[in-house]
Amino acid sequence: MGSMDDTMQTRVDAIVVGAGFGGIYMCKKLTDQGLSVKLIEAASDVGGTWYWNRYPGAMSDTNSHLYRYSWDKEDLQKCPWSRTYLRQPEILRYLQDVVERHRIRQHMQFDTQMTSAEWNPEINSWTVKTNAALRFEAKYLVTAVGLLSKKNYPSYPGIETYKGELYHSGAWPKQYDLSGKRVGVIGNGSTGVQIITAIADDVKRLISFQRTPQYVVPSGDKIATPDYRDKINADYEAIWKQAKESVFAFGFEESTTPLMSVSKEERERIFENAWNEGNGFRFMFGTFSDIVTSEEANEAAAQFIRTKIRGRVNDPEKARRLLPKEIYAKRPLCDTEYYEKFNSDHVDIIDLNETPITEFTEKGIKTDDGTEHDLDAIIFATGFDAVDGNYTSIPFKGKNGQTLRQRWSDGATSYLGLSVPDFPNLFMILGPNGPFTNLPPSIETQVEFIDELIAQSIRSSSGQGRYSIIEATSNAEHEWTDLCDNISKDSLFRRSDSWIFGANVPGKKKSVLFYFGGLGEYRKVLDAEAKSGYKGYSFY
Repeated sequence: MGSMDDTMQTRVDAIVVGAGFGGIYMCKKLTDQGLSVKLIEAASDVGGTWYWNRYPGAMSDTNSHLYRYSWDKEDLQKCPWSRTYLRQPEILRYLQDVVERHRIRQHMQFDTQMTSAEWNPEINSWTVKTNAALRFEAKYLVTAVGLLSKKNYPSYPGIETYKGELYHSGAWPKQYDLSGKRVGVIGNGSTGVQIITAIADDVKRLISFQRTPQYVVPSGDKIATPDYRDKINADYEAIWKQAKESVFAFGFEESTTPLMSVSKEERERIFENAWNEGNGFRFMFGTFSDIVTSEEANEAAAQFIRTKIRGRVNDPEKARRLLPKEIYAKRPLCDTEYYEKFNSDHVDIIDLNETPITEFTEKGIKTDDGTEHDLDAIIFATGFDAVDGNYTSIPFKGKNGQTLRQRWSDGATSYLGLSVPDFPNLFMILGPNGPFTNLPPSIETQVEFIDELIAQSIRSSSGQGRYSIIEATSNAEHEWTDLCDNISKDSLFRRSDSWIFGANVPGKKKSVLFYFGGLGEYRKVLDAEAKSGYKGYSFY
């Protein structure tokens, strides 16, 4: 056996990678089919994104009652939550509870990171290697590695010389104490906004090193009263039906009214109502139908938010730095009094477009105006190499010997956000060009489609003594890629430097990474695919 003496090999029907929302449900569905399944997870427990992102203030941007599985009816009625938006600890406890109640943990192996995956055409299986001296052979490989998990670290001179505490929001330690310390936060997307809001009152000094001013609206977060919960429980069936048939699955009706079709007074009233009700997606898509397609409508929404910022931030200079100058066309953010934190004397903001960071020093950060900012701790809220980052950093080798990284050198593509030609029996949950929505309902939709597709392959091979191989066709992939491109081509989103199109990672080619047709339409596409006998796939 040579070098394999220390390597244990296990053969199973399916390997699932990742123990977040997608991996947990996929593991359950495949084991319910009677397949042998091993779920491997790099972390020490379940949770996925919500295991690693335990930074202060970590919160879902979706209302609590829709940030969960719809299939677990008992949970929908009984699982408690304290507020209308879930914090990280509650989401983690929820996923742990699902795993225990449905006895899924027995199929899981933690502290086990996939290091490579290679299709073996001689045995029509995937060979998956890990960092734990384990090798798996599996007919099916399902990746549930998350949209936002491959950490994006900035590159500044002298980082290695800094002697203080250094954190990345996506790898937060279980034990930390920032109270009374001088803290710098680099980045102010959703994560940066949440961290700044959460720690501002406890630290001695806080400096936001802002890369891009953001449009942030209130979340509308409040205590979940018994009456509120009773109403949700009574309406859950209708709530989920509406969400799954909508565009974004955030629990509101997307607007069909163009902004210029109503008077200026009516516009202000609609914006004000949405601002007071809260939620970033509701403000962007529940007010008017053309905010992300019409420059005039977009500017009206942007001006409304800028006016709100000026009214919330007392210091005119801080307000000026916080005012967004770009179009309002990134993932919409929501907060719990983010702007108000800058009214404290010990909270400041540095616009890195005006005063860039030149280097890290032993004591902190030096900017190009010559100032050295002494800091006890620096937090990278700099996001992730989103969507395809985990696939291009780990060698996935298909049937022709090509890796996904090589195949995607001009941009990541797929069929339905699930499958890639020449990579048989590989299924990606939340792969490139999947739906841009509230994630748990999208994950459910994809898991259920993959589960039935695998079941169909097994049925088609019944009596033949082997499994069928499932592979997306090149024509199907091209058609889906073109559709995703065409749907988004008139969107102002494509003109912004956003992680949604891969623009946040230096050197990464900007490309379409999502299907913007909405969850309702996506579900219809998958339903039509199944009814057609899976015409976009080859079985052999």
